[in-house]
Amino acid sequence: MSTPIYILGTGLSHDGSAVLLKDGKVCVAIEKERITRVKHDGGNDTDAIQYCLDAENITIDDISLVVQSENFSIPSRERFKGKRLFAEKSTLEIITISHHLAHAYSAIGTSSFTECAVMVIDGCGSPLEQFLQLNPEEKDTVPAHYLTANVMLCEKDSFYYYNGTELKTLYKDFSPMAEVRENQLKLPTTRHSIGGFYAAVSHYVFGNMDDVGKLMGLAPYGNSGVFEMEAFYFEDQNIYVSDDWKAVLNNPSEGYDYFKAHFSYYADVAKWAQEQVEKAVLKCITQRYTLFSHPNLCYSGGVALNAVANAKLQDTNLAQNIYWEPAAADNGLALGCAFYGWLHHLKMPKIPHQGSTCFGKKYSENEIKLAIQKVDSKNYNMNYFQDEDELLQHCATNIAKGKTIAWFHGESEFGPRALGRRSILAHPGIKGMKQHINRNIKFREDFRPFAPAVPEEKVEEYFENGRKSPYMILVDKTREKYIDLLQNTTHEDGSARVQTVNKHWNERFYKLIEYFEKESGIAVLLNTSLNRRGMPMVETPDQAIAFFEETALDILVLENFVIKKSSFLNIF
Repeated sequence: MSTPIYILGTGLSHDGSAVLLKDGKVCVAIEKERITRVKHDGGNDTDAIQYCLDAENITIDDISLVVQSENFSIPSRERFKGKRLFAEKSTLEIITISHHLAHAYSAIGTSSFTECAVMVIDGCGSPLEQFLQLNPEEKDTVPAHYLTANVMLCEKDSFYYYNGTELKTLYKDFSPMAEVRENQLKLPTTRHSIGGFYAAVSHYVFGNMDDVGKLMGLAPYGNSGVFEMEAFYFEDQNIYVSDDWKAVLNNPSEGYDYFKAHFSYYADVAKWAQEQVEKAVLKCITQRYTLFSHPNLCYSGGVALNAVANAKLQDTNLAQNIYWEPAAADNGLALGCAFYGWLHHLKMPKIPHQGSTCFGKKYSENEIKLAIQKVDSKNYNMNYFQDEDELLQHCATNIAKGKTIAWFHGESEFGPRALGRRSILAHPGIKGMKQHINRNIKFREDFRPFAPAVPEEKVEEYFENGRKSPYMILVDKTREKYIDLLQNTTHEDGSARVQTVNKHWNERFYKLIEYFEKESGIAVLLNTSLNRRGMPMVETPDQAIAFFEETALDILVLENFVIKKSSFLNIF
């Protein structure tokens, strides 16, 4: 039997991660924050790499190649402290690639396409100087006026063509860094990027940049037309951010209490910003498609997580098939690094990816038992189910009765969305359930929405467009006749960020929805990530138990173990 080829990909940006490929397939991957429990943690990659090695039961000596992507914009350089695992292995080949190249390969490697166009849009990529040092052959792809600029420029959007063996750069746009202004930008970002604009407005609205995606959730509560200024303008192929809006937005949030007191105002700002981003994304990608068009499009970078803009992009029919990389933000850089090593550096053939994003380690029954043994059993009722169908029936019955379930099964998801492995599950139609979960379990703002999880073959029954959205990366409209039945997963504007569930990717979760339909008549579950505000998603059984104990969750399911609190809150 031949020795497997292991390639280690690692991203050294914020939202750091490590990915291990075995003979061209992802065998394990983890985001650093899941281990350290520090949201958006990055920098030194030792913890994430060690997790991958342990999960695969190998050592650093078994690694054939390391590919990394660095980023100068780590908020705290202290995070880089500490020796890296392969520091003393002088024979190990280590390659560094640029930021947008890593984003591009993360989409290429996990897509089903043999050939495709690739679009990357984010807030800030590699500095131009670093990009040219790493890719001197790419100098001709950089607009000439950038090469003579006397300010630091960074990537903000890139457009490529992948022909099945090689990636060709078709266009790259750069931007100078934004000025760090009081009450606006606190993190380095580019002045003229779509992602940088969205981050700046998010900071203006919420007073922090911990979760830029909240702005999309707030926007449906706002009114269109309150602000008439345009945030972006185009010249030739380049996108620019206007300065006009900065003078108009002169009431930055001073914290959550201030935000709540001025909710309508900030909702209007969010609505304006979301609409501006949607227009900019469509304009940018449409412009790039005038240079080169292809029926298959891969889309990555942090802006590709905007589910509302994504749905509008799909509706343009610009490309017949669009693949949104599920880990589109910087947590996906390590994935792209690993695939770059396999596809480009080693010139190996692409191995078909099966679509799942569940790349974490699987915890054994013994590991779960050890975690449960630490629990004070007098506060809980514990059961073990030998039969999976009995387990699923038990869970479906309780959800139908209004109980909330922490669902821990199999390998954890890689990326920002819980897709039925580390989830909180509940009834989509019981009045007040959304508010209960936000206030007493997630401890977050009431306007934050929850996703409906539906079998993919039934999505058209409940949602108008019937979009296939296995990664919760597209919005749809709840059909009017189901708005009440799905009130906890339908947003203020009637939209829903749908997860379509594929039986082959997660059979247990799929079957649970089937059992719930038999109990309730609804083939939809409320699904949200197993964490609270400011907390990374749960990774281990111990973390799941700790979260269960400190929240109003009713039931914790750890594989076949079911833990119930002795007394429910009886809210419903």
